[in-house]
This record gives sequence, C-alpha cells and structure tokens, in this order.
Amino acid sequence: MVQKGQFLERSTLIPVGSQVMEGTAHRGAKKPPLLIIPPRPEEGGGMDHVVAAELVWAAATAGFPTLRFNHRGVGGSQGTAGTGEALVMDAEAAMRVLLENAQSAHIAVASLHGGAQVALELVSRHPAVGGICLVAPVDVAPAALARLDRSLLVVVGDEDKRLPRAALTASVGKAPRGEIEVVDEAGPSFQRNLPQVGRALAEWLKRLSGE
Repeated sequence: MVQKGQFLERSTLIPVGSQVMEGTAHRGAKKPPLLIIPPRPEEGGGMDHVVAAELVWAAATAGFPTLRFNHRGVGGSQGTAGTGEALVMDAEAAMRVLLENAQSAHIAVASLHGGAQVALELVSRHPAVGGICLVAPVDVAPAALARLDRSLLVVVGDEDKRLPRAALTASVGKAPRGEIEVVDEAGPSFQRNLPQVGRALAEWLKRLSGE
C-alpha cells in the first residue's frame, strides 16, 4: 500500500537485443513522460544515483510518468558495460518502453553527468524527444547546445567548474528555447541544495506540458 506522501516505482524490464536491462518506472497522468539517463558506467553511476532519485521524486510528485534504468553491465542489467554507441542503444531501448507504457508520442529526457552525450545523441536521432535537461553535464561542447531546436534546461552547481561557465551560459542563451539554472553552493553531486535541482526540473516539465 502506498501511503500519502509516498510514490510507487515499479520494476521494469527493458529488452535491448538479446539482453535485458533493469529499470524502475512511475506512472503518471501528465505528458511528456520523463526518461532519466544515468551517468556513464565508466563514471560509476547507475539509476540509484542520488540526483536521479531526486529527479524521479520531483517529476512523479508533479504528476509525470518516469523511467530510469541501468545500462547493460551495471547493477542487475545483463551484458557488459559499454561506451559510445552501446550506451545510445541502451537509452533508445528505454525510450521505446517509456513511449509504449505512457502511451505518448513524445518524451522529455534528463541526463546526469556524462549521460549528456547520450541524451544529445537521442535528440539528434529522434523527433520524439521534445525536451532535454542536462544536469551537471560533462564532456560536451557548450557551442553545440546553441544549435538545439528543442526545449533545453541545463542545471549546474555554482561550484562545478568542469565546463567553462561563461561559454556554457552564452551557448544556452543562444538556443531558441534554452534555460540555465545555477544551484547555489553546490558542486557536481549537489550535496547542498539538491531539492533545487528537482524543483527546476518539475517547473520545466510543467512548461513543456503547457501548464
């Protein structure tokens, strides 16, 4: 039984080729549903990352369906941890499951750290991705963000210096639908002010939904 103030996530199996990834999903009535891409396996990240949990909580309590997953070779997912194209294939498999489960033509995508590379590749390949949120992104060229033609939210801690802040802010500002949220007194892991990340995501999802 789910008590008031709680939310229920359900275990979800995600087929990718002959293998299966583990995921957890939360139902919701609003659209777009949210796919959360974890940090890359080489970063030691998975779907249970504390920031991923915060994003799920924020989206779910705002009424949006969610799906988060472990890449192949991570946690209980089958296979061997990959890089590059293999990670994109994993995310595409999760995207198909989310679209089907939520009965939606479009999704929003949120990524953590190096998962930004995967999220940006999804945008380039799939018109079904209606918006992208990059949380503490790394290993992406800020200039590439200026060319995005979909809703873009970048959330960074003010102590996160891994991408040049001036270039990042300028590029997001040039994107037709770009926004940047800088979280006070926070580094890449948001050990301070983590709820601010969730609030920024939830408000962005509401704007995408037309609220």
